[in-house]
This record gives sequence, C-alpha cells and structure tokens, in this order.
Amino acid sequence: MLAAGRRDGDLTRPDEARALVERAASELGGLDLVVNAVSDGFEPRPVEEVSEADWDVALDSTAKGSFFVTQAAVPHLRRSSLGLVVMIEDLAAYRPWPAFAPHSAAKAAQAMLTRVFARALAPDVRVCGIAPGPVAVDPGQEKRRAAETLLGRTGSPEDIAGAVVYLVGAEFVTGSTLFVDGGLSLNP
Repeated sequence: MLAAGRRDGDLTRPDEARALVERAASELGGLDLVVNAVSDGFEPRPVEEVSEADWDVALDSTAKGSFFVTQAAVPHLRRSSLGLVVMIEDLAAYRPWPAFAPHSAAKAAQAMLTRVFARALAPDVRVCGIAPGPVAVDPGQEKRRAAETLLGRTGSPEDIAGAVVYLVGAEFVTGSTLFVDGGLSLNP
C-alpha cells in the first residue's frame, strides 16, 4: 500500500500524477487498486461569496486529480488480475448543499468520472464509487451529525475501508456507487 498526499506532487498536473503512479507501481511491483480520495475546497460559503479561486481549488484536486491519476494508472491496472479504481465521492455529489457549491459540483464531476471510466475501461478495469456520510466530523459535532443518520451514529474510517474491501471482492460490480452514510441520504 502507498498513501499519497500533497507532498507527493500536484496531481492536477498530468506529469506529476504520472510520476506518482509510476513510483507507486515501481515500489509495489504493479498496481491492483487505486483509491482516489483527493478533495479540497470543503469550505462553507454563501453562494454570493464564492470566488473563482474557490472553484479552482475544488475542481482541480477532486475532478482533475482523480482523472489524471486514474489515466496514468490504466496501463498498470490493465495488467492486473484485479484492476480496480475506487473514487471516494461524497453525498454532496447527490444532494444540493448551497453552502458548499464548489465542493458539491466537484464531487458530482468525480461521481460522473466513476461512470465514464467504468464504461471506458471495461472489461479490463472496474471503477466504482463510495459516497461516505459523516465520517470526519468536527469535534463537538458528533452528536448532531450522528442524529442526521438513520443508524444514529457517525461513520468511521474502518467503515469506508470495509467498503473498499467489499468492492475488491465484488467482481461483478462496476460503474456503481456504494453509499456508506448510515442512511443519511434517505433523510429529507
């Protein structure tokens, strides 16, 4: 496993995304699974105050970063017997959150990339999404956020990791998004 972040390059630039993927493939002896969890721009702002820079931050990391990392990983994934890409989407891709307009739009773009890549890369590579609910909850917000879900609790990183593990073994699943949100998406 190799986890990468900002220190590993600007993944919105194709050459830097390619360099990261090549490094990972070299260190790991190939690639079976790529999880695109990059996201930025999750800053609440009234729509009247959203700037072009806010849009660029959200779209660049979430949509462009996911695209270029996946694009660079395709040759490695095609050589794998597993060949799976998982996009960590967000409920914001499916529910309008006015205070998070750039983030919501960027996550919707990433959710569409899940489907675009699933069609483009089949049958050699599967591409799936995971749409988490409240997992990374600000301190002091746990009780309120837990009450928003049907299960009455917030999620954990282990809940999301378990969903990734499920998708690894779900060999007949591609182009779908798994909602790991405690039922939050069913609430009005």
